[in-house]
Amino acid sequence: MKRIFLIAAILCSSLMVLQSCSPKAGTTVALKRGNVTGNWVLNDITFEGLPQSAVKSLFDDGPYTCFVGSTWNLTNSGNGSYTLAGGASCAAKTQTIFWSASPADQTFQFKKIFEGDKAKNVTSGYRLVLSSTDGNNMVIKSPVEYGSNPAYIVLNFTKAAK
Repeated sequence: MKRIFLIAAILCSSLMVLQSCSPKAGTTVALKRGNVTGNWVLNDITFEGLPQSAVKSLFDDGPYTCFVGSTWNLTNSGNGSYTLAGGASCAAKTQTIFWSASPADQTFQFKKIFEGDKAKNVTSGYRLVLSSTDGNNMVIKSPVEYGSNPAYIVLNFTKAAK
């Protein structure tokens, strides 16, 4: 009888340990390129380690406020674009890009492609931190120089309805 209680206690302890190690609801899904492809809306831009007044431009394409509400089309082939809706102080435009994501070093990078350019010949672009993505929400951080501490412009995306 003591042996049965001992075995039951060991099984219960093992189950408790396994339960505590299992993934919880809301845990960030492993970053992968497939979670980045699709159509995205840039809902919100926040700042870490710097005041918003220190940011004058985003991606050399005008004020960061022009990007709020922009749509990003990221195809599986790496081709893509972002579209700025325009507004009071923002010009409406669509910019063609070539992008890639590297889950190994958690980066998202893109370069602007202008008419007549080939992606392989464009040597400048933007390298960002792919902070999280679960297929429906994505957070990308743009590192910026501000003082001696790390600072980021944080781009918060949601997947666009199909």
